[in-house]
Amino acid sequence: MTLISSSTIIRALSLFHLSLAYFLIASPSTLTNQSLVFILGASMQLPTPSSLATTTPASALTALVFALLACTDLTACSLPEEISSYFWGTQAPVRCTFFFALTGYVYAFKPKGPFRGDSAKGSPWDHLNNSVIFTWSFVEMICWFWIFITLREDRRELAARKAEKKRVEENSL
Repeated sequence: MTLISSSTIIRALSLFHLSLAYFLIASPSTLTNQSLVFILGASMQLPTPSSLATTTPASALTALVFALLACTDLTACSLPEEISSYFWGTQAPVRCTFFFALTGYVYAFKPKGPFRGDSAKGSPWDHLNNSVIFTWSFVEMICWFWIFITLREDRRELAARKAEKKRVEENSL
């Protein structure tokens, strides 16, 4: 039996997304000043983005995307248990893999990173290489891996309940 169900973790992650949406509109600098962002960014030698000092159209659009993601995830959590199990069973590994790749990319291609070329010419992808993106993708990766593991346990418990119900029905006939 799991201590925290997968739907509870998904709801908490959705509330985290709503919080990110709020701070991206109200005060983006609050995100860059968080201890976790500072510690992970400093330990990975990632720059802190200066573009989050004030609200910009890009941060407002990002906030809307986070709010939409939170609303759709909260809606999907209210599905019946069997449907929810199948839905999140396909979503969790895809999202975990995506955030694993993003976290790895930010680390590997950071300035002076292991796969960064010596060329001074920048890339449009260089804007991803900062402490805020790394921290967000790292936290998401951990949460989606936790959800994936919990879903497996929930699915096992659901199968055991179905088998018990079937056994009881067969014995009553």
